[in-house]
Amino acid sequence: MKSVVEIEIDVPQARLADLFADPRNNPKWMTDLERYEPVSGEQGMPGSTYRLVPKTGSMVFLATVVSLSLPDELRLNLEASNVRVSITGKLIALSPTKTKLISEEVFTFKGLFNVMFGLLFARNAIKAAHRHHIEDFKRFAEKGK
Repeated sequence: MKSVVEIEIDVPQARLADLFADPRNNPKWMTDLERYEPVSGEQGMPGSTYRLVPKTGSMVFLATVVSLSLPDELRLNLEASNVRVSITGKLIALSPTKTKLISEEVFTFKGLFNVMFGLLFARNAIKAAHRHHIEDFKRFAEKGK
């Protein structure tokens, strides 16, 4: 299942890329995230890993930075017990002070039950949560400019 969110943010591309690529910022804008825990590597760099621990629920994700081509693109993989999420964030400069963020998330559910549940029941909730996260990131980024 794929979800794509596009949004224009009133922040220069390089600054926005720095904010988006730094996993230490995640708890500052992901309102459902309790904390970020470094696991290995130089945080934010390709090959580094970290945990995303939610405020509620038990779905902890292990994130791996797959590639980093700042200020243009960032790729991550998130792994949980029942789902894998491949994330691509593309940042396109629209002007010296405005950037378009295109966030693409591809969900791969593990196991037949999770596939059925994801496709039948969770699709709309996942897409709504994705949009909510990106709108929260926009507010965070524009507040700090």
